[in-house]
Amino acid sequence: MIDALARLPVPILVGLGGAAGALARYAVDVALDGGRPSTFAVNVLGSVLLGGLVASGPPEAALTIAGTGFCGAFTTFSSFAVNVAEVASDGRVRLAVVDALGTLVAALLGVGIGTAMVAW
Repeated sequence: MIDALARLPVPILVGLGGAAGALARYAVDVALDGGRPSTFAVNVLGSVLLGGLVASGPPEAALTIAGTGFCGAFTTFSSFAVNVAEVASDGRVRLAVVDALGTLVAALLGVGIGTAMVAW
């Protein structure tokens, strides 16, 4: 199947993965009622997935679909940035800092966990 996908133009591969990632992102939003918990979850889960994917050394087409497409649409730096800025502008600077640092640390740990899962 990857061989057949590899013959498709790169924008089509990214679009296919992106469509799936956007739907998965929406499903997490619905399950967690949106907001900061949802943004945190998709960013950390996406980091675990991308770390494992890259560490597994997949074919280029699989990396394009799953990495650039799916993970790119599933994770959300912009929502993360807006959430942190909104909390800070509400005067809850300490929560904004904890949210920002916590998400970044958890996402980096997620990449490490994903990589370790492949190596294990």
